[in-house]
Amino acid sequence: MAERVVITGASAGLGRAVARLFARRGWRVALLARGEDGLAGAARDVAELGGMPLAIPADVADPQAMHDAADRVAREWGGIDVWINNAMATVMGPIEEVTPDEFRRVTDVTYHGVVWGTQAALRHMRRQGRGTIVQVGSALAYRSIPLQAPYCAAKAAARAFTDSLRSELIHEGSPVRLTMVHMPGMNTPQFEWSRLKLDRVPQPVPPVFDPAAAAEAVVRAALEAPRELWVGGSTTQAILGQMVLPGFLDRLLSRKAWEGQMTGRRPVGRQDNLFAPVPGDHGARGPYVPQSSRSLSVFDPATVRALGIAAGGVAVLGALAGAVAAARR
Repeated sequence: MAERVVITGASAGLGRAVARLFARRGWRVALLARGEDGLAGAARDVAELGGMPLAIPADVADPQAMHDAADRVAREWGGIDVWINNAMATVMGPIEEVTPDEFRRVTDVTYHGVVWGTQAALRHMRRQGRGTIVQVGSALAYRSIPLQAPYCAAKAAARAFTDSLRSELIHEGSPVRLTMVHMPGMNTPQFEWSRLKLDRVPQPVPPVFDPAAAAEAVVRAALEAPRELWVGGSTTQAILGQMVLPGFLDRLLSRKAWEGQMTGRRPVGRQDNLFAPVPGDHGARGPYVPQSSRSLSVFDPATVRALGIAAGGVAVLGALAGAVAAARR
């Protein structure tokens, strides 16, 4: 019988790309999101690629909706093998221009959505005696950047929550597996529909990667359950650089990450999805196709510990060299 995966934020972007990969493996794929147009498109993708879709309109910020969705999947399919917390929302702009309601909404989706989804999945996985929970993180969970304070803070909170839960699962001898995948900048629709406090349309900080390539790392995490995966050399550089030269990165990002997030386009007639989904089926990719790469490395930080201090030193030096080179450009 085909295995069962639940993906939040499955209607577009990375979640849509992940759903397609599981469908190609013949899995049953439960798709959770608010936008019904995107959900319908994602369900068609899954069916056409050989999987079995189950589209469930739900807001991850609602804990009861997460429990209801988990109950429905378990009732219709007999259990949950993998649960992927991927949904996110963001506001881009200077901190003083973000309202309290906007801060709360980003936190409710990007952080609390992880908490509620994890709790819903755990209730069934403990009963089953098995299962894997995948948290989709970000390089920004380790190294924050300007103009994205609500999102960076929420991703950092999700990482801290995951570390606490991991220790609790180990303490109780739980067979449930927990893993987190930290992502680089990706060519997804989020930059077209994030709420703006800027006079220009934003873009991901280069280098930009195709979500289909990043989705492969999420599937790997679901199957192998490493403690963490760092996706892309830029993610690894950001994390290791933050460990050894945080002050240098503060100054570097104050220059590079400000203009680096801007396009030349003005936000005319723009809709955002902070409090309600943007109508339409937006697919997995955003408009940055010419700049996005389909080739990226995936780094398991456990390999540094396995190879010893020398290998770790080489990785840190490589990260620093990349940071210094970026500062000179």
